[in-house]
Amino acid sequence: MAGGDSATESLWLATAPSAARAPLGEDLTTDVVVVGAGIVGLVAALDLRRAGLEVAVIDQSSVGSGVTGHTTAKLSSLQQLTYADLASSFGASAARTYAEANEAGIARTFAIAEELEIDCDLRRRANYTYAAEPDERAAVEREAIAARAAGLPAELVSDVPLPFATAGAVRCENQAEFHPVKFLNGLAVALERERCRIYERTRALALKEGSPCRVETTGGVLRAEHVVIASHFPFTDRALFFARVHPQRSYCLAARIGGPAPEGMFISSCSPTRSIRSHPVDGRELLIIGGQGHTVGEGRPTGRHYEALETFARRHFEVESIDYRWSAQDNMPVDGLPYIGHLTPRSQHAYTATGMRKWGLAMGVTAAELLRDAITGRENPWAGLFDSNRLDARASARKLITENAQAGIHFVADRLKLRASDSLADLAPGEGRVASRRGRQVALSKDDDGTPRAVSARCTHLGCIVTWNDAERSWDCPCHGSRFAPDGDVLQGPAVHPLERRDLPQ
Repeated sequence: MAGGDSATESLWLATAPSAARAPLGEDLTTDVVVVGAGIVGLVAALDLRRAGLEVAVIDQSSVGSGVTGHTTAKLSSLQQLTYADLASSFGASAARTYAEANEAGIARTFAIAEELEIDCDLRRRANYTYAAEPDERAAVEREAIAARAAGLPAELVSDVPLPFATAGAVRCENQAEFHPVKFLNGLAVALERERCRIYERTRALALKEGSPCRVETTGGVLRAEHVVIASHFPFTDRALFFARVHPQRSYCLAARIGGPAPEGMFISSCSPTRSIRSHPVDGRELLIIGGQGHTVGEGRPTGRHYEALETFARRHFEVESIDYRWSAQDNMPVDGLPYIGHLTPRSQHAYTATGMRKWGLAMGVTAAELLRDAITGRENPWAGLFDSNRLDARASARKLITENAQAGIHFVADRLKLRASDSLADLAPGEGRVASRRGRQVALSKDDDGTPRAVSARCTHLGCIVTWNDAERSWDCPCHGSRFAPDGDVLQGPAVHPLERRDLPQ
């Protein structure tokens, strides 16, 4: 797939096919329902099953097909420039807790893989946050000091094993990388051996809390004493998470290269972000380059982000072919910390984990432990820092106002500027646009084979106007990150209902 090819495919999903599982087809009663079969959901299911509870897992698509299957697959406590900011906003103790939680997630991943004999290419690597330019070195120096103070094995180094010049880096030993979908496939098989039920192609539509809780789905009603919403974004957003996180998309490609791949995992300290690692496939190390993050619904045309990553890869490496390219969506919390715990301040039986800020693998494993402890009544020393119902005005007020003001601007301005014709004649295959038709917004597109589509352009979450994502062939909401297929089906929440179909223009 050279730059400009419209096709996208995740390396992880392409190289770890899993057996299809049936959708839910009847009403069911259990102890715990887990919504989402990514890393948080499946590890939580394992922890809860081993705590003696009956567990059922549902996923709108398939095991690992969501955000977990679209990452760069780094298990790292060193996360770009994190610890200096955490210490400044929350104090040194909070930074240490955050580091401990991530280190515990890495260790637990190794323990699970060893116990369940999951072959998922899990290996230890050093991780580097590097300064691409000399004026970025001061920030890297501060991060090295803060990361060490948080208890990480971090050091400032001048020698960075990359084939281009840098101004030094923070190096953190004993971090890790793996194949996330192989890990989840192995975990799913182990769960089924322990009589945990997993249903794919089953979308959660509504939640009624109580004792028991009631989860309405596309395949039946699930009743359970507890519900864990591990769907990346809570599909029933009573705690207004849409106002406390903002969604970002970022991009990846995997390339075959001549010569050796860099030894380690790397990420630039500042924008434009460049994340670099390699992964073994068929006896060769594929180079993985990630970055180009932007707010969902903006950054158009989106195809240019893949082109920028390919240009970077070809400038610095001997690229033979671009074999895979994919993108992910991440929820960025306004105060910089994930939200893990009760769904709302009044919830007694519903729980969630969201806002992983692009580092949700190691943290996701720890989030599963926190959710288990909340459900089973165990004390957990990390729970307070990640409390899902906190609102620290000192750390988040300005960002909260800024992000939600931007969503409000989109809500109003995107309605006023629509004057495009609703004709499909000048749309090429793979293109889409929003047009006005008798005072209503309609989203028009053509599939790659030229099949025309027409759906409502109003997001079914809160009514913002969607925009066309040419790289992924989807309609994306710039307000809160919901995504829809060209035919209107929901790809990503917080929306749970599809865009309404519209008549094709004559």
